[in-house]
Amino acid sequence: METGKQDMSKSNLARLSGGADFIWHCLPPKGRSGGILLGFRDTTSELSVIVEGEFYIKFHLCNKSDNFRWILMAVYGPAQDEYKAAFLTELVRANQQNSLPTLIGGNFNILRSRWPFLFNVVIDSFDLREIELSGRQFTWANSLPVPTYEKLDRALMSSEWEFKYPFVMVQDLDRGVSDHTPLLLDMGSPAFEGTSKQFEFEVSWLSHDDFHNKVVEIWKKPAKGKNVVQKWNNKLSALRRYCRGWAANNGGRYKRGKADLQGKIIDLDVKAESGDLLEEEHQLLARSRDQLATLLR
Repeated sequence: METGKQDMSKSNLARLSGGADFIWHCLPPKGRSGGILLGFRDTTSELSVIVEGEFYIKFHLCNKSDNFRWILMAVYGPAQDEYKAAFLTELVRANQQNSLPTLIGGNFNILRSRWPFLFNVVIDSFDLREIELSGRQFTWANSLPVPTYEKLDRALMSSEWEFKYPFVMVQDLDRGVSDHTPLLLDMGSPAFEGTSKQFEFEVSWLSHDDFHNKVVEIWKKPAKGKNVVQKWNNKLSALRRYCRGWAANNGGRYKRGKADLQGKIIDLDVKAESGDLLEEEHQLLARSRDQLATLLR
């Protein structure tokens, strides 16, 4: 995952993990490279080694269920052409050290049409195979009125890793207002879906006229407690209860609006990949992205 941050706060990491126990490692951005965040659920795997490169993070993992040992590697390739050779060279060296079944994913920032020889050398030399993306052709688009589409984000696996997980698949997710399409890799085994009871604050709530006044009203109510800390925690609990109820009453319309916009964007985005959008459809796509960005604020 690209971060664009020097460090990640515990609250952000907790939201990403959805209430599960994850171990995270962050590689800060360097220059115009976006930085990398890699994590795994420590109830399912054990970590033995972390390896950092200029353009990657590598975990040596062991499954707790069957003692299968493998390597999980996240990469972020440079956008500048003058650094791509260095990136591919480092990728070769990193794979030379991989003695275990390997899964590699991330933003390679490589067009196979422009760097066919070096990139294919990496794939062929280490018996890697790209996991085909289901649902669409490309993973990145710019924000021009008529966007340019490219496939920059990929998942590669070694033949030994594929033998262990023969039903692996990569699916595209809604990219919303981002220029990159998130990718979901399904290893063919049940995935953790998060803790449904975890409280999540939606920034869009602040745009509702009645929300601020009601929060102030709830916060000003007396709270029980033997000390300041207990009173503070009880106030927060009361506020969370109110927010959950308020969101349940008001969230239906918000969710329907969000889902409708996301559906329009996905349909038009996929159609635009083949260059078949009419002018009014380009305008509708741009308006839908603006409306979704406003809704998510």
